[in-house]
Amino acid sequence: MDESFAKDGEGIYEILQNAAGEIMLVIQERKGDPDNPHFVYDGGSTALLYRSRESSVFLGNIITEAHQTLKSAHEIVVAEIAGDNVSREYMVPVRIIPDLKQVLN
Repeated sequence: MDESFAKDGEGIYEILQNAAGEIMLVIQERKGDPDNPHFVYDGGSTALLYRSRESSVFLGNIITEAHQTLKSAHEIVVAEIAGDNVSREYMVPVRIIPDLKQVLN
């Protein structure tokens, strides 16, 4: 991947984009396989990756430079890593909603 759009300070996630415009979300490996995963994004600084009914990942503090790219994405690649290895990689559709914070409350 060519450009790092967003990386939180705690190593929870990183959002990357390659020269072809494909977006990859890199997260630490989670227990259990993803089941009907989807990426819910509010167009601002927060998103939620639903991996399955039992597992989701909240993404906060997404930098402004990534907002337009994420809003225009139809799907992203999710890579789960364990140490230095990719343990799982899968495509996830993107769903844009008006206000993620309202959904979570």
